Amino acid sequence: MEKRHWIRVGDKDFIEIGRVTTVTAETETICLTRTKEGYGAICNQCPHQGGPLGDGFLQNGYVVCPWHGYEFDPKTGNAPEGYEDKAKSFPVEVREDGIYIGVEQKIQEKTLMDQVVETMVEWGITKVFGIVGHSNLGLANSIAKAAQKGKLNYIGVRHEGAASFAASAYAKLTGRPAACFSIAGPGATNMLTGLWDANLDNVPILALTGQVNTQVLGPGAFQEIPLLKAYEAVTVWSQQVLTTSNATELTALAVKHAINKKGVGHLIFPDEVQTLPADPNCEISLPKGRLANNSIRPPIEDIEKMIKLILEAKRPVLIVGNGGRNHADVIIKFAEHIEVPIITTFKAKGIVADSHPLACGVLGRSGTPVASAAMNRSDLLIVIGASFSNHTSINSHKPIIQIDFDKNMLAKFHPVTLPVWGEIETTVELLLDRIPKLDHTASVKYIATRWIKWREEKIKREQLVSQDLPSNALIFHTLSELIPQNSVIAVDVGNNTYSFGIYFESKNQHILMSGYLGSIGFAFPAAIGAAVAKPDEKIIAIAGDGGFGQYMAEFTTAVKYDLNITLILLNNNEFGKITREQRNSGFQVWETNLTNPDFAEFANNCGGTGLKIKTVNDLKKTLDEGINTKGPVLVEILSTSGQL
Repeated sequence: MEKRHWIRVGDKDFIEIGRVTTVTAETETICLTRTKEGYGAICNQCPHQGGPLGDGFLQNGYVVCPWHGYEFDPKTGNAPEGYEDKAKSFPVEVREDGIYIGVEQKIQEKTLMDQVVETMVEWGITKVFGIVGHSNLGLANSIAKAAQKGKLNYIGVRHEGAASFAASAYAKLTGRPAACFSIAGPGATNMLTGLWDANLDNVPILALTGQVNTQVLGPGAFQEIPLLKAYEAVTVWSQQVLTTSNATELTALAVKHAINKKGVGHLIFPDEVQTLPADPNCEISLPKGRLANNSIRPPIEDIEKMIKLILEAKRPVLIVGNGGRNHADVIIKFAEHIEVPIITTFKAKGIVADSHPLACGVLGRSGTPVASAAMNRSDLLIVIGASFSNHTSINSHKPIIQIDFDKNMLAKFHPVTLPVWGEIETTVELLLDRIPKLDHTASVKYIATRWIKWREEKIKREQLVSQDLPSNALIFHTLSELIPQNSVIAVDVGNNTYSFGIYFESKNQHILMSGYLGSIGFAFPAAIGAAVAKPDEKIIAIAGDGGFGQYMAEFTTAVKYDLNITLILLNNNEFGKITREQRNSGFQVWETNLTNPDFAEFANNCGGTGLKIKTVNDLKKTLDEGINTKGPVLVEILSTSGQL
């Protein structure tokens, strides 16, 4: 049922005779013309390929499309004699107070994309990060409607890579999937880096990409790439939506695979599919009854073997990886019950406060001598949710119990004494129930002694001042004091990150990083994802000038959505990690220097808060101000070259 509405679009002399322009009347975009015969109004989209007729010109009494020269009568929309193309026309009235166009008020019908978005929401996808563009407009419109109804949150970023990094960080922080959203072609390829980050770190994401019309798919249309092939290696499931009959089921399967396989589910939406009406016979595919309980219990014989090894050991230690992050409480309780040191991988930093009497800090290249000493002294390693990365350097020659929910991670690189497949919390609780309280007082005293020596060494490093610039040891000692407990800290890649791992003493904080991919530029987009996940908490991002420079435009995204993020930016005007590697490998230092803006002033120009630390004396006061200021904040610290 349609009813005509008359919409005023301008004054009586809105445009001069011989001119063409574009106006909007409710939901219609219209090509408005003025000739000696008066005003004319036709649909702005050329029926040939959608060219914007309002950007064209008048010639020989016709509106000429700026794309391919197709001609249309400015009042009727008819093509010249001999051609069948026709643009929809609209009635025009010239009234005393202006120009009015008559448009038909349409009852908004449910679309297929509405059903897709409704399915996403039912499966828990309530956060979408992306960029709206010409090959995802139908899906974007449905996302907009859901956002306006409060069913989901949409965050429009400046680069699709930031969208996928933010979605990955959201999943790392919450364990739940978010969506990232792009057009076809370059938008879809821009998302690949963040999707690889999620893939390698085993977190769930739903990737939504537009695609060119299937009518022109194949020969090489503008912005056409074979998305199924391009995404094949990075996804756990990828499908193109082509009909109305199975769109909601494909959406459900994409999310289900992302959750169950802890990876990237991917859906492709060609242009013409995005404008299809809803299928009245298509029911929304709900998650109820389609997701199994993940509580995997190890076989009783493995439990008995674990108990025997633990009771026989004199100096056992726990090594906890990122897989154990969501089970920190029960793991710490177990460690206290059997009184053993707790070592973490770098990805698991923050699971246990470094002030805890059993904590040893991080093991490996970004770690502490306390952790490596505790491991080397031990006679049994109980490894929980860790991958044995070569960056972590877990001693493979020790007796090892390895517990993991991912069967493929067990003994992945080399044999272990006892690989145990089980959901981590379930397995640890079984051990808690069956092992008596143990006494390893000597190990606790040993850890305390090692911490005293390491903190004495750190004080010496904190005092190494060059050109009145603070050392990294001092920077991260100060941050250890100021960043509050339970905050989220997103870190980047580079010397700043190594220093963070070595010097920063955590207080039960959640650390986000690009783990196996190790992608520079991760920190600030990840902080955006974290801020969306935890809007009431202060989010800290730590990056170098090289990393932040790759996504610095996203600071405006943080300003747009008033995200409570403080970026600690260590600026040494170079890719410092690469400079260090070139020197250590005997190469000349080449092309690692950077030309930077005034980052603090950049933050102010974006509408946020920019602060700068130029000397040691500025450090603590300015960091404290930056951490406690609401909204997007950038604290720039001028630091020395190539240091850890």
